[in-house]
Amino acid sequence: MRLDNFDLNLLVAFDVLLQERNVTRAANRLNVTQAAMSAALKRLRESFQDDILKQHGKKMIPTARAIALAPEISNAILHLRSLISSGKGFDPKTSDRCFKIAASDYITTVLIVPLLDVLQREAPSLRLDISLPNQDTLDQLTNGELDLFLTPEEFVQPDHPRDLLFEERYVVVGWSGNPIMQKPLTTEGFFDCGHIAVQIGHRNTFIERALEIHGLERRIEITAPSFIQAPWLIPGTMRLSLMHERLAKIVAPAASLIIAEAPISLPVMHEMMQFHASRETDEALIWLRQKLKQVIESPAKP
Repeated sequence: MRLDNFDLNLLVAFDVLLQERNVTRAANRLNVTQAAMSAALKRLRESFQDDILKQHGKKMIPTARAIALAPEISNAILHLRSLISSGKGFDPKTSDRCFKIAASDYITTVLIVPLLDVLQREAPSLRLDISLPNQDTLDQLTNGELDLFLTPEEFVQPDHPRDLLFEERYVVVGWSGNPIMQKPLTTEGFFDCGHIAVQIGHRNTFIERALEIHGLERRIEITAPSFIQAPWLIPGTMRLSLMHERLAKIVAPAASLIIAEAPISLPVMHEMMQFHASRETDEALIWLRQKLKQVIESPAKP
């Protein structure tokens, strides 16, 4: 097979077909007809002299060669896209690029919201596509489907670059009408109270994992599915919650909450920015990462 006779667009078809293992779904992702995707698969088979995908009942199973080629082709596509993107240059004043970011509702509240003011002034046409982290996020990062993954250091993907965004302390929050919050919080008082915890997708968050590792067990009375919901479950109750300090300072006045220092030793969370290795020299992404750091370092004047 000669490269000058090979349609490089077939590599994109190969990549999507191996991810979806279904001609119809692959066609939908690439916004082409099923017939066109079937034709692409036929050409791939002819070019590589391999079945690529074999029908097995209702499923399509990749061949051994296709499995071996998949990561090489995926990386080649990412490098080509990065090369094409870097050749255009980046001007924030005129760029209409859409950044795909995986971030929790906590990060969206304390970081992305103030970032919007910066974008409005400096890059009014840039767009953000924000999704909550889930079980597919690391695969999406590896496949180049994400520009940025914003997450605690414990959840990063080991094979791609990461950059420290900021450090975050945890504090205790309780209702202003709760007598225990009217005096310094003791360890005994902390553990005597019922607590509100956060689990995302039925998985423990950074602070829950840290408490578990240190054998610290609270009486969890309510489990919330997101960080931003937890504080609104506290007013009018005697319950407490451990919260990110930045988020607590934002919501405490509106929810009539009091912030207290935790009476137990808690680890500091390292919030990271992670991106695919092929995007290290992406001018637009470098610019966005710099702006995120500026926002967190100077929240009053991003």
